[in-house]
Amino acid sequence: MGGADPSVIKVGSLYVAAKSVDGGIAVRTASTPEAVATAPKHQVWQDTANLGEVWAPEIVHHDGQYRIYFAAGRGAAHRMYHISSPNPTSGYSAAVKVALPGDKWAIDGVPFTFGGQRWFVWSGWSGDTNVEQNLYVARMSSPTASTGSRYIISQPREPWERVVGNPYINEAPQPIVDPSGQLHVVYSANGSWSDKYCIADLRLRAGGDPTYVWDWYKSNGCLFGSYAPSMMTGWTPTVNVNGPGHHTFILPEGDVNAGPPSGNRFPILFHAVAKGTPYTWSNRSWYSGTAVWWSNTTYRRANVPGSTTNVGYSLKFFE
Repeated sequence: MGGADPSVIKVGSLYVAAKSVDGGIAVRTASTPEAVATAPKHQVWQDTANLGEVWAPEIVHHDGQYRIYFAAGRGAAHRMYHISSPNPTSGYSAAVKVALPGDKWAIDGVPFTFGGQRWFVWSGWSGDTNVEQNLYVARMSSPTASTGSRYIISQPREPWERVVGNPYINEAPQPIVDPSGQLHVVYSANGSWSDKYCIADLRLRAGGDPTYVWDWYKSNGCLFGSYAPSMMTGWTPTVNVNGPGHHTFILPEGDVNAGPPSGNRFPILFHAVAKGTPYTWSNRSWYSGTAVWWSNTTYRRANVPGSTTNVGYSLKFFE
């Protein structure tokens, strides 16, 4: 499927995909992940209020409702919004702004539950100008309201995250829990306008606090990408595509705790550009692939509080 920013979940035997199209959001359903590309398009929300650019809808199925979170706005006005329906392809509510701490520029937000607490993770700015895109988490008290502060969990400060800048970027966070029960936020780094775009991992240490940045350990390079110098040692560049990023783990109901056991492959979708094709936003397409939990992987960091190494699950990605 042409385009960017896939989001697909599985509900029963049905695969449900959300996409930003035609000044709004469309949903497709199919019996396989690949079939969503040709499935009938159901426009479920239109930007009748003229909110602005509609980016990267994320669909989940929580509390018996299909919930779609998306960013809308122009320039510095981008904020997260939510619509919901008991049915995947019709009957969605009006858009409600997600009340996030600080009310700053926010995109790519997705809810999840971990440790009995509802959370929200997104990509945003520290202030009101586009210096860099960081990853933040906040506790949620409802599907559209946060409680307490926002907490930064990642900034694009590693050399391999700064191959492409202006601004430097951490975005498209995708939470998932590994077979050991540790939380990961798998995200995209480097500019999405570049073939250096790639996927990397944040792993929360066992028993760690999701709001404490130093309890997060970052992969020492890209785990899925086409630019060899940025890859983590032992991970190899893509063969068929350039600049893979902004992926979706295809999980039952979008539940981050429903990942497979160690060794099992599980489906993903991501966007990329075919090798031999100029890397532009308009040339991006959705691609299907697989991910595998990769045990006993050490992430290292220097000059920070606490332990400088952490061993646990990482991920291998396959086209």
